[in-house]
Amino acid sequence: MLHQIYLIIHLLAATIWVGGHLILLLRYVPKAIKTKSLEELSIFRKNFEPVGMPSLFILIITGILMAYDYNVTFEKWFLFENSIEKIVSIKLILLLISLTLAFITIKFVLPSASKGSPFILYFIIFLVTTIAVTMLVLGSLVRIGGL
Repeated sequence: MLHQIYLIIHLLAATIWVGGHLILLLRYVPKAIKTKSLEELSIFRKNFEPVGMPSLFILIITGILMAYDYNVTFEKWFLFENSIEKIVSIKLILLLISLTLAFITIKFVLPSASKGSPFILYFIIFLVTTIAVTMLVLGSLVRIGGL
């Protein structure tokens, strides 16, 4: 029963995280390209972060708890020995890539995007959204036994 509670919380957090990134990519990025202004993206970021970041934190915690329920403990991360370990390991790699992209964006891309071409920012938004959707799809594969 506890696993089911983790799953429901995880899915609610994923709804916020993935949905927010899809809205950003499909609604705000085209508008920013059309208007040649990053103001809308900045407003979205300011409004999304208070719900998006806690959602990401919840996703990480519930994901780890569910992995442990499937006996994919810390020692088994990145071993790729069975179907569920493969999913957990791939999702962890994608998480690390997303966190790295977020760091690069905050430290390097955002400060220079307003001065020059913002297309690297748009590309990173596309990558992070694609990663989020990929992680969602991978998570859904656990139900059928993994990869």
